[in-house]
Amino acid sequence: MQTRNASPRIDEERLTRIRDFARGVRTSSLIQAEVQGQGYIGQALDLSDIMAVLYGDQLAYDPADPAWEDRDRCLMSMGHYALVLYAALAEAGILPKDELKTYAGDDSRLPMSAMASYTPGVEISGGSLGHGLAVANGVALGLRRKSSEAFVYNLLSDGELDEGSTWEAAAVAAHHRLDRLIAIVDFNNQQADGKSQHMLGTEPVDAKFEAFGWTARRVDGNDVEAVLNALIELRNEESERPRVLIADTKLGKGVSFLEQREKLHFMKVSDEEWDRAHDELREGHTA
Repeated sequence: MQTRNASPRIDEERLTRIRDFARGVRTSSLIQAEVQGQGYIGQALDLSDIMAVLYGDQLAYDPADPAWEDRDRCLMSMGHYALVLYAALAEAGILPKDELKTYAGDDSRLPMSAMASYTPGVEISGGSLGHGLAVANGVALGLRRKSSEAFVYNLLSDGELDEGSTWEAAAVAAHHRLDRLIAIVDFNNQQADGKSQHMLGTEPVDAKFEAFGWTARRVDGNDVEAVLNALIELRNEESERPRVLIADTKLGKGVSFLEQREKLHFMKVSDEEWDRAHDELREGHTA
């Protein structure tokens, strides 16, 4: 069982453990994607550091009992990010790593879009973007009525900020003073049709959440120490406001030639590039 790490003290040993977890998440994401030769690889790589901070340090959960009542809930709104969620669940011991090779196959528990009915540890069936924060509100309200101490984390894509339902949910969270709700926005500035800010300008995102009654922080989402510090601060803040972390991330992070791809939303990787990608992860590319 992993207990929630509430300590504000951050030393190099703690950071090394989280970075190793993140490298494992990236590697496991590639292993899955290699089965299909394509997928939402860029997003999996860019979110790996955040998932490592959550599953490697901040969340309370029981690998032997994914439905443990007192667990922290980690809801992934964007179902198409399933690669990185499965990878994190495997690194956390909730899923067997060997099962990752069944990704998106017939009769697999790991469908291309994550669904709670299929996969242990998956809290919601994401996919219709803009619904996740409303679901997180409901979970947080339900846990409050049970007098639970659990936190609810909701991962959002920056594209979901285009949806009016997201901002309706933000208003509801503030109205109900959901102070154990922490939203995390993966701001990679990329959607299927181009740059997020070209589709709909949502900046300044942190100021908008604050105007809705939230406490907001913004950091480099690929800086493990910055993410960890921000999440500790948000969780320990003494207020009745919901909290949000805006995480600026880089698609393909950790694999240099994928970072440079022009189209990164859904990508194919050629046969000869897989070994090169794994080599870079082993060597610790961080550019």
